[in-house]
Amino acid sequence: MRIGILKETDIEEVLELENACFAHPWPRSAFEEMLTGDTAEYYAARDEDGTLMGGAALFFLSGEGDITNVAVFDRYRNRGIATALLEYLIEDGRRKGIREFTLETRESNLPAIAVYEKNGFTVEGRRPGFYRDPVEDALVMWLR
Repeated sequence: MRIGILKETDIEEVLELENACFAHPWPRSAFEEMLTGDTAEYYAARDEDGTLMGGAALFFLSGEGDITNVAVFDRYRNRGIATALLEYLIEDGRRKGIREFTLETRESNLPAIAVYEKNGFTVEGRRPGFYRDPVEDALVMWLR
C-alpha cells in the first residue's frame, strides 16, 4: 500500500470513493481547493497497482487537526487501510505542528469507532442530529 497526498489526477477516483461511501459526498470543488490551499490535505491510499482503496482529509485549524471523510471502498475494508491512513495523516499533521486531532463519527458506526479507539481517540462529546439520511448523533472523538 502507498499513501500520498492528493494530486489533481486523483480527483475523479476520489469522487467515486465519496459517492460510494457517503450519503452527501463532497463536491469536486472541495478537493480542488485542497490542491491549491494550505489549510487541508487529502490523503489517498493505493494498492501496489495504483488503484485507489481509500482516503481521508485533514484540516488544519488553529493548531488542531480535524479529520474528515475517512473512507475505504467496500471491497478493501478490513485490511487495515483506515488505520494506515490515520497513522499517516497523524504523522504528517504532527510534522506540520499539529498536536491534537479531532473527528466526528456516526454513533452507530461501530467499526469506525473501533479503528479510532485503536489509534488512541476517545469520545469527548456528542453532536445531536449531526448526520442526515438517516438523522443520527455524531460522537466527537479526540486524540490529545
